This record gives sequence, structure tokens and C-alpha cells, in this order.
Amino acid sequence: MEGNRHTHAHEHHGHDHRDAVHRDHVPSRGARLRLQLAHLVRPHSHEAADKVDAAMETSREGMRTLSISLVVLGVTTVVQAVIVAMSGSVALLGDTIHNAADALTAVPLGIAFHLGRRAANRRYTYGYGRAEDLAGIFIVATIAASAALAAYAAVDRLIDPRDVTHLWAVSGAALVGFVGNEWVARYRIRTGRRIGSAALVADGLHARTDGFTSLAVLLGAGGVALGWRAADPVVGLLITLAILLVLKNAAREVCRRLMDSVAPGLVDAAHTALQGVDGVLGTGQVRMRWIGHALRAEADIIVDPQLTVVGAHRIAVAAEHALIHAVPRLTAATVHTDHAPVEGDPHAALHHHAVRPARTARLTDSGP
Repeated sequence: MEGNRHTHAHEHHGHDHRDAVHRDHVPSRGARLRLQLAHLVRPHSHEAADKVDAAMETSREGMRTLSISLVVLGVTTVVQAVIVAMSGSVALLGDTIHNAADALTAVPLGIAFHLGRRAANRRYTYGYGRAEDLAGIFIVATIAASAALAAYAAVDRLIDPRDVTHLWAVSGAALVGFVGNEWVARYRIRTGRRIGSAALVADGLHARTDGFTSLAVLLGAGGVALGWRAADPVVGLLITLAILLVLKNAAREVCRRLMDSVAPGLVDAAHTALQGVDGVLGTGQVRMRWIGHALRAEADIIVDPQLTVVGAHRIAVAAEHALIHAVPRLTAATVHTDHAPVEGDPHAALHHHAVRPARTARLTDSGP
């Protein structure tokens, strides 16, 4: 169901009740009470226009985060560029270029958030939320390039040592770079997690790698001041390893999103919510996927075979209502109503259309 269009009882997934039915069919009074209290605490509208407004609001929040962080990183880059001109520090020059590149990652993310505001159409029936995942790929590639640049600069400095002047200014610029990047990293990661944007979280992790690079410049300058010329490149190599660890985490988060990964706890919460709905005798398969920073779900529920179409539809609507309250960031769910076993298999006509993988009653997190 999306908005006020109810399509719960029209999608058949070709399964039998023995594969994917949860028989916890007696909803507790406590479960029903929790759902009712949730509705009072978090009232919301289910109209399509209101859901679009909510999606646009999260996009505006993402755009606001990108704009503010772009200004902060821009100021940081300008300050460092002035010190580079004074000191001739190649390490600081590399850090300045790195910060400028990080600021520019706001461009693909901004484009993705802008695209995400577009309404779904006949070609893109789920909208344009996947643009964020594509932006996430670009950001991961930028982090990888940053690691390569840091490694290259460190090795080049080991092979061809250079003197650095105005060490106090270089140290100050390095601190400015670290503080600016760490502030931006925290801001982007916090907003990205709040609105469910994996790409914005990855971009925040990228900003954090730039902060580490700035610290490398600071520590290198301190080592040079103590007479150890190789301090800067050695620390640079250590920071490269730290960047690679951040790259691993960012790539894993973005790739999971591309593969439609969701936290198993969300699926468990969905099953619990469905089992608490009056009239639901059991639950079958529940599937979810991220579309940008919003979740969509498909769920199978078991109802009494003697119900009318109207009665089954009413239960399906209540089931979606429960899901929207129980699962954060869920904007819509298609609920398929199935009936308790009777003579014959109502899905028999579908069995020959597809080869079905082995299915379990409750999906587990068996992926990377």
C-alpha cells in the first residue's frame, strides 16, 4: 500500500504455508496496547502527499547539512592554502588539496538529494532515491583516491626529503584542518544516520579521514622540529592505514545498501508488530529494502479463511499501520493476505513459473 491506495490482497508470491508461517497467532493485550500508545505518541497521516512531504523534509535536511559542511571545509581550505604559500610545505599542500576534494563530494550528494525529491513516474516507479547509493559509490572511490594520495605523498617524502619552514604556522593549519574535518564528519554522520542516508554517512567518514591526514601533517611538523626529517612521511604512512580502515567501513555500508541489506532487528520488529494485529493468525515472509533514505516493505500475513474480502482488507490496512509505527523510516508496505490451510493449495497454479530458493520462516543475517 502506498498513500491511500490499498493493494494488499492482490500480490501472490508463490509460497505454501509450510515454508514461511509463524504460528505465534495469539496477539497479547500488551502488544495491542503498545501499538495504540505508539499511535498516540507518534501520530501521523497516511496520505501520499504527507509521505512525500516527509521525504522532501529529509532531503532538505541533507541539503542543509551539505551546505553548512561545504562552507566549513571551504574556510578550512582557504586558511590552509594561505599557510602553504607562506611555508612551502608539500605535506600541507597535499592536505589542502585533500580537503578541497572532500568539500567537492558535496556536489554528487547534493545532486542525489535533489533527484530524490522527484516524484515517482511510470519509468521510475519507486522514485529516484537510489541516486544516493550511486553518490555513495563516488564517495567510496574518493576515499580510496585519498588513501592512494596519502601513500604517494609519504613515499615521495621518504625518497626525497624536503625542508619545511614556518613550522608553527604549519602546525596551526594542521589543527584547523583536523578540527574543521572532525566537526564536518560528526555533523554529516549524525544527520546521515538520522535521515537514513548511507551516502551521507560515508561522506562523513571521508571527512574524518581528512582529519587524520591533517593530524599527520601536525605530527610530522613536530617530528621535523625535533630534528627527525623522516617523521612526516612515516606518520603519513600510518595515517594511510587508518584511511584504509575507514574505507573498509564506508565501502561495506554503501555495498550493503546497494544489496538491499537491512538490519535483522527491523525484520524482527516487523514480525512482532504484525503478530500483534487483531485478526492476524500468523506471519509469512517479510522483506524490506531501502529506497534512498526511506524503507519499503512487503509482508505476508495469515488470516481466517472465512473472512470476506472487505474483512481481509481491513486487517491488511491495520497490519500496514502497525508496521509504519514499529519500523523507523518505513514509508509504505504491501501486505499480502493469505488464509489458514484449507483443502488444496491456493498457490498451486504459480509453482511452475519460477524456481524458488530455499525459504525459512524468519530471515537471518547471513550476508557480509
